Amino acid sequence: MTLIEKVAVIGAGVMGAGIAAQVANAGIEVLLFDRPQSDDDDRSAIARGAVNSLLKSNPAALMSKRNARLITPVNTEDDLDKLDACDWIIEAIIEDVGIKQGLYRQLDEHRKKGSVVSSNTSTLRRQDLVEGMPAEFCQDFLISHFFNPPRYMRLLELVGGEETSNDLMSRVENFCDTRLGKGVVRCKDTPGFIANRIGIFWLQCAVVEAIDQGISIEVADAVIGRPFGIPKTGVFALLDMVGLDLMPHVLSSMAKYLEADDPFHKIYQEPSLIKNMIKEGYTGRKGKGGFYRLKPDNPDKVKEAIDLATGTYSKASRPKVAIVKKAGHKNPRKVLEDNSPAGRYAWSVMSETLSYAASLVPQVSEDIGAIDEAMRLGYNWKYGPFELLDQIGTAWFTEKLSDSGQSVPEFLVKAGSNGFYKIRQGRREYLSSTGTYSPIKSRPGVLKFEDVKACNEPVAKNPSASLWDIGDGVLCLEFHSKMNSLNLWTLGMMIKATTIIKESDYKALVVYNDGSNFSVGANIGLMAFAAKVWAFPFIDYMVRRGQDTYKTLKFAPFPVVSAPSGLALGGACELLLHSDAVQAHAETYTGLVEVGVGIIPGWGGCKELLCRWALAKDGPKGPMPPVSKVFELVGLAQVAKSAEEARDMKVLRSSDGISMNRDRLLADAKAKALELAENYTVPVPVEITLPGESGAVALNLAVEGFRKSGKATPHDVVVSAALSEVLSGGNTDMTQKVSEEDLLALERKAFHALCRHPDTLLRVNHMLKTGKPLRN
Repeated sequence: MTLIEKVAVIGAGVMGAGIAAQVANAGIEVLLFDRPQSDDDDRSAIARGAVNSLLKSNPAALMSKRNARLITPVNTEDDLDKLDACDWIIEAIIEDVGIKQGLYRQLDEHRKKGSVVSSNTSTLRRQDLVEGMPAEFCQDFLISHFFNPPRYMRLLELVGGEETSNDLMSRVENFCDTRLGKGVVRCKDTPGFIANRIGIFWLQCAVVEAIDQGISIEVADAVIGRPFGIPKTGVFALLDMVGLDLMPHVLSSMAKYLEADDPFHKIYQEPSLIKNMIKEGYTGRKGKGGFYRLKPDNPDKVKEAIDLATGTYSKASRPKVAIVKKAGHKNPRKVLEDNSPAGRYAWSVMSETLSYAASLVPQVSEDIGAIDEAMRLGYNWKYGPFELLDQIGTAWFTEKLSDSGQSVPEFLVKAGSNGFYKIRQGRREYLSSTGTYSPIKSRPGVLKFEDVKACNEPVAKNPSASLWDIGDGVLCLEFHSKMNSLNLWTLGMMIKATTIIKESDYKALVVYNDGSNFSVGANIGLMAFAAKVWAFPFIDYMVRRGQDTYKTLKFAPFPVVSAPSGLALGGACELLLHSDAVQAHAETYTGLVEVGVGIIPGWGGCKELLCRWALAKDGPKGPMPPVSKVFELVGLAQVAKSAEEARDMKVLRSSDGISMNRDRLLADAKAKALELAENYTVPVPVEITLPGESGAVALNLAVEGFRKSGKATPHDVVVSAALSEVLSGGNTDMTQKVSEEDLLALERKAFHALCRHPDTLLRVNHMLKTGKPLRN
């Protein structure tokens, strides 16, 4: 199988540039093509401008700005000969079959034999794109539909043809899976493929029904969102993000290619309200606003919502929909059973959407797992349509469809009361299109935590954490408190894990969970409550308990591997720093952020990060430079925006691993733990040289300068002074060595003083109330 070692992207628009950025994030060279400029000085100015925009984009398209060096801007007139070095050519230009085919003929003249060519089209069928093209080109041509933005949206839909070899499909699939971090779903060559086929139907149905039933967009978003495991953006806020001006093109394309009897045609319309909004520049967030907008010429950023009947804007409300409050996000059936206007609206939208999904089997895919994955990864649904139907109850749903006079898809009848998924003999199975159940097969190198949990009981469990046996002598510690915050229950389970492993045949511990965020850190609500009732001894106990627990993990007689994804802040970052190794998902956002609530890291974070910088072979030399660097990182509450940036901060070491694909994270972490367990040796406590009082004075002078210029608040000065004393080593000088225990004692002293400060308590309470830091 030929490896993909160099890639070309044709089209340097938002999508093409984003794809090029993700290829570069994988460490792969990429040529970014666009049309030439007439300016002879820089004929590739358009592509070069796209690369410059990538460096400034927010959210960042590049995981490290260094990755931009892997992108070479070129143009389609002077540089097509460079295609002979590329293994994969991705076209990302306008959605026009004729224009695309004209480009393909040019590419076919210059590409090397056997190189893959693919289109990033979201709606056009492969059979139309290759019509009339040479047979050899058709054999090498695929559709590779990335979702926007390519770095963050995990779905990639892959479409081949009858003449496409399995070797070519596997080559691209494996590359996109392991190197680009994509959840690859193979789709049949049908309009809209899978995710957009269902997702566009859902969005269109929701808009049409809201207009017909007189439901406000705020109520619609509330009832269609969290109760069904759908992001809180719901429908209308999502359309604002996507862009209202894109929808007519997508809808017309779907209407053109779908069969005349497809249910989509019943809801296909472009309401006059939306036509007028687009005409007036209300195209969503990229325009003057959309269904939601910020009130014009108002400095207070008042959010307004449009009235679907009149087209006028008024202040957006946060509706208290009774049934949503009752159902929460765990009982969607309660919403569908409700006979209120909100409940009836939810039924009309979700019944049509879920029925539509069921009617598409096996037309779009034989595998309902692929359909569920497409909706999870492409639209950020927590549950795919068939997983959602199992939660609702397939028998109840089928009966209600029938009672409502709605058609019941044949595949839904096959599910009956058994549902679409089941566990048999310790294995998860899915309902196939034939009506029989087949085992769910994981890709090689993938270990699904949900499968482990579905087929086993935890080794130990408390309200905030659990221990699971993930095989081969490895235990997995899972957090499951609110937002995976850390508390005494969590710390207790860490200690329990060390005891179990030491007293059994287990070899290693992996810290992992399936949450969208690894952990937001220590539960500051406990600190706020304790301070309110003057229970400061409890706060002191929590600090020491955290330090002792992390020290126990660090010096345990077995390896501890943490596997974060998403946020790993504060105390969670300190856990990473105390682990023997970290296997991080590429999208890990970590840092020591405690100063935002008026405290400093108290569970050994200052100590560990300082030791890393002081002892790093590639770090700054001498006692003061490492102190200054850590003071900057902690004092400014810097957060790495990728695992690659976390390496730059030395929260991750060069020996730590990065998994591009979230689905591979647990298996990769387990493999790393087993590798370390083979010849494991307990780490030795270290000592470092620090500048002492003179260093603290220098740091404090710098902070005072920031205060005078208005860049630091009065309490920033207080917190920074406590931090500078810890990082400088307290009462020491450059002739002495400072131990880890010395630094832990300094952390405790500073933490104790700050948590009693009234301005710290103001910061903590403000953060709990608003979710934002207080600048006091």
